[in-house]
Amino acid sequence: MTVVLITGCSSGIGAATAAELASDGHTVYATARRPETLTSLAEKGCRTLALDVTDEESMAAAVAAVEAEHGSVGVLVNNAGYSQSGAVESIPLDNIRKQFETNVFGLIRMSQLVLPGMRKAGQGRIINIGSMGGKLTFPGGGIYHATKYAVEAICDAMRFEVQGFGIQVVLIEPGLITTEFADTAVGSVGNLDDGPYADFNARVGKVTADIYRSVVAKVAGGGPDAVAKVIRKAVDAKRPKARYTVTPSATLGILQRQLTPDRVWDLAMRAQFPVPSKD
Repeated sequence: MTVVLITGCSSGIGAATAAELASDGHTVYATARRPETLTSLAEKGCRTLALDVTDEESMAAAVAAVEAEHGSVGVLVNNAGYSQSGAVESIPLDNIRKQFETNVFGLIRMSQLVLPGMRKAGQGRIINIGSMGGKLTFPGGGIYHATKYAVEAICDAMRFEVQGFGIQVVLIEPGLITTEFADTAVGSVGNLDDGPYADFNARVGKVTADIYRSVVAKVAGGGPDAVAKVIRKAVDAKRPKARYTVTPSATLGILQRQLTPDRVWDLAMRAQFPVPSKD
């Protein structure tokens, strides 16, 4: 059994993963910006800490607390993240910066903070929660997808860079997962100003909501527990895979994009999204 530090555990995938790994006998540190949201996880045997992946002092303090008791973090699960939807031009730059601070820079900094202890211990594992959205892009999702494409690149680079120290880097690529994630994505569109993309952004919000409520999501998607079980597999495996897709929607979506020429993909997107124009 090992010591696991997980970011973004207030709900969804983070909460499910913390509970799953605690039930597997691991020492789990469940974290969130507001630690009062972690009461149920504490009752399930998790230790709880305040951790905001956009705050340097908060990140450093959480890692230091774990290392003070255990010497090093055995497994870091970089889960904290959210979606910002809308046409790229219509999203305020401050919103874009916040998205990258949480989804990318927080992930990088947390990795930087745990790596010295892992190197000293001669072992460790960093598990990053990406998305099938790191391999394909839907209209209105450019900023979110950009963060997940970045996570793909970071994982590929780090996997090579740290393997000589006995450290593995694993990427989890979920597909359609029914969590509060979809509500956040839809809500982010509603906060954008009206303009030339007003109709398009409204359609993005509706399509996103409809997809997560659809039969497709029920058949080809899954809940947070599905992701938690795959993360548990990645934690317990002696030699984990570089990537794990989660749900048929991820496997099929990634394959479909790989096989579809750009022009054909764009035509398929026209069937779901209006093309913004001056008319």
